Amino acid sequence: MTKRAFPLLLTLFLLLLPGELHPKGAYYYRMPQNKGAINPSAHTVIGAFRDYTIRQEDTLLDVARSFDLGYKELVLFHPHIDPWIPPAGKKIKIPTFWVLPIFNITGIVINIPELRLYLFLKEIQMVKTYPIGIGVLDWPTPFGSFTIVEKTKNPTWNIPPSLQEKYGGKFVPPGPDNPLGKYWLRLSNNDYGIHGTNSPWGIGRLVSHGCIRLYPEDIEELFSLVKLGTPVVIIYEPVKIGSKDGHTFIEVHPDIYHRIPDLLLHSAKKLFASQIWEEIDIYLLVQALEEQKGIPVDITRKKKGR
Repeated sequence: MTKRAFPLLLTLFLLLLPGELHPKGAYYYRMPQNKGAINPSAHTVIGAFRDYTIRQEDTLLDVARSFDLGYKELVLFHPHIDPWIPPAGKKIKIPTFWVLPIFNITGIVINIPELRLYLFLKEIQMVKTYPIGIGVLDWPTPFGSFTIVEKTKNPTWNIPPSLQEKYGGKFVPPGPDNPLGKYWLRLSNNDYGIHGTNSPWGIGRLVSHGCIRLYPEDIEELFSLVKLGTPVVIIYEPVKIGSKDGHTFIEVHPDIYHRIPDLLLHSAKKLFASQIWEEIDIYLLVQALEEQKGIPVDITRKKKGR
């Protein structure tokens, strides 16, 4: 097989299987043509629920990683299940189901409240998504538009001066104790990056000093897919609105950095701006905002006679 033929066959395989689980865990989906437009004719909801029966040795952290989810994604959806001792034999739904963030670029979109990264691959018209760990409240992950300016394997962590006393030195060499893991993608603001981790159970949590962490298997894959100069947009959107098959969906996440004082007003403005307010069931909208389960919820008003 020639080098030129391989990407073409890969593209064909992915298009035939638009929602399949990648062997390493991440998901490929067809990229919508509407670029995140909020209207009933768009198709910006991807994925589907999966079923899983909890095993004796499982924790929800194990289950989350095996489905390439972050810790918080499973806990939000299953708040009554003990994450450390879940009931063996219980069949649960796995929320591998998302509203895409609005996008107009080739590259990466990171939504902070969702703790999730989206990679848009324009060349093959596909989108991949990965769970992430982000900055704690005292060191929040920054928002804005950046590019990837450095790619490093087995990086050395140059410890910021404010943390050197805590860690007892000025740098951490490559190896199992390095919190950057094996791969580092520096962003153009120079102080922050996207990297792996030596503590995978922090994915889906507020754990870093502002950087974006991925599971080791995910950062290895992302590192191979992105190039220097890839655009990265970091947004703060606890409420995403999308559509599929003529229905409107809302996906609500906790306002983790406390930036949106009124989620209902915030959502109403989005719906009014998109001129779809009259298509919405207000009760379903309010219920989704109260529950904040982090999954797409159909809030379409039923038509009379149906």
